[in-house]
Amino acid sequence: MAGSAIEDDDEPITGINIIPLVDIVLVVLIIFMVTASYIVTPAIRVELPKAATGEPVANTVLSLVLTREGGLFLNGEATDEAALEAFLRSEDAAELEAVIAADAAVPHGRVVGLIDLVKREGVVKFAINTEAEFTSKPTEDAPE
Repeated sequence: MAGSAIEDDDEPITGINIIPLVDIVLVVLIIFMVTASYIVTPAIRVELPKAATGEPVANTVLSLVLTREGGLFLNGEATDEAALEAFLRSEDAAELEAVIAADAAVPHGRVVGLIDLVKREGVVKFAINTEAEFTSKPTEDAPE
């Protein structure tokens, strides 16, 4: 009698418990979301000034960044003006396009000085990197 209460386990498993799978997927999703914010963060923190007419700029060979603290970066590496001049003399400066990104707190004279240095070394094309600021109302002098 006692043996008749035990069921025979020879039947195949017909259902799959998906709760552990959902738990693992959610943990992986949380890890991905947390690490993605660190991957996207730029290495050099610069608060760009806003401009309504700003356009995206294609990647160039010569990327210059002036930080709030006064640091100068050439293509992502810290440098100074003498090293920048040496780099420009070693390259074909007429073929380069310089993109200058300066923090909004950097004095105007420092940015103009950097532009002057780049132009003295033969770079004829340059752009100032800005962050686009979109407004919902049209400007007064814009054609309709």
